Amino acid sequence: MTIKVGITGGIGSGKSTICEVFRLLGVPVFKADKVAKDLMNSDIEVIEKLIRLFGKDIYTSNKTLDRKKLAGIIFNDNIQLNQVNQIVHPAVKQDFEKWLKKQDSLYIIHEAAILFESGFYKMMDFTLLITAPEVMRIERVIQRDGIDTNKITERMEKQWPDSEKRKLASFELVNDNKNLILPQIIKIDENLRLYGKIW
Repeated sequence: MTIKVGITGGIGSGKSTICEVFRLLGVPVFKADKVAKDLMNSDIEVIEKLIRLFGKDIYTSNKTLDRKKLAGIIFNDNIQLNQVNQIVHPAVKQDFEKWLKKQDSLYIIHEAAILFESGFYKMMDFTLLITAPEVMRIERVIQRDGIDTNKITERMEKQWPDSEKRKLASFELVNDNKNLILPQIIKIDENLRLYGKIW
């Protein structure tokens, strides 16, 4: 039986980079956020539900989701955000279950920005929280996306603080440019592989 490990962390914590290291170690990685974006452009049922909710204008003339328009609608409207999540999350869950059946490694990784907030962590056997100081996270996002500090802090406020996530995390990996990342990853990998052999 394959062990399911959920990886999460706040914006700018370095989730994608750390998941890439796990992938290089031979661990299959399911990127839930990317899958969610893809499904909003490819899954007929999801598309139809979003159109019923927001109208045809939510998609561009090229038949792709107008992400800026959607973000503008749901960012400060929790009711509509929840409605979108109720459409997209079940589709992501279904896609993950299909993907999982094709895997044969000791463990897999399910990467999601809102692993705890969405409840997806309940499907996992273990969870890994990636943390970094807030100032450092803001600097990383500015360099990566070129957006201003206010927009970043607004996004951060939409996610649970690390203090809440820590209560549900099996492991914590500190990505603060002080603690070496690779030894932390290797130790977690070794523990999971050892556990997988006796699972």
